[in-house]
Amino acid sequence: MMSKETRTSNNNSVQRNYNPLIWALTVVAVVIILSINYIPRSTTGTIFGMDLTVLPLLNAILNGLAFILLVFALIMIKKKNIKAHRRFIFAAFTATVLFLVSYLTYHAMAGSTAFGGEGFVQFIYYFILITHIILATALVPLSLITLGRGLNMKVEKHRKIARWTMPIWLYVSITGVVIYLMISPYY
Repeated sequence: MMSKETRTSNNNSVQRNYNPLIWALTVVAVVIILSINYIPRSTTGTIFGMDLTVLPLLNAILNGLAFILLVFALIMIKKKNIKAHRRFIFAAFTATVLFLVSYLTYHAMAGSTAFGGEGFVQFIYYFILITHIILATALVPLSLITLGRGLNMKVEKHRKIARWTMPIWLYVSITGVVIYLMISPYY
């Protein structure tokens, strides 16, 4: 999909219309995530000879890495270091995309693991899990829109949406680690 380009009159910079790509990626991501429930599962616990049980740990590491990179991105933008901020955001996007690939691979091949905790800890786990899932779904278009506005240097529009995107992305990343730590005894 090609993005439409326009030139702004004040500084002759190229503005790209990322909206069609953003919405296409969002729809594709949601469809893939929802459809993994209908893919036949591995009966051996492996895919191409690789043990799938390592993927949840990898997912937690990638989520933790994304969280750390986002914190550094936030620090850099507070210091008005746009170049470093951009690098940390790209690195966080990379960690998040790698997480998504790993997550989808694991759940497509191995399915879900049931939480074995009981009582109040079960309530906490499911509260974190449900909020994580809802916000992760919203994060797909939010993060892509925020990225597009940043790339186009639409600073005011970028700031407005980044005020929502950054805390949601931080929450989703850290709760991904918390969810792993809470469910890891049940794998």
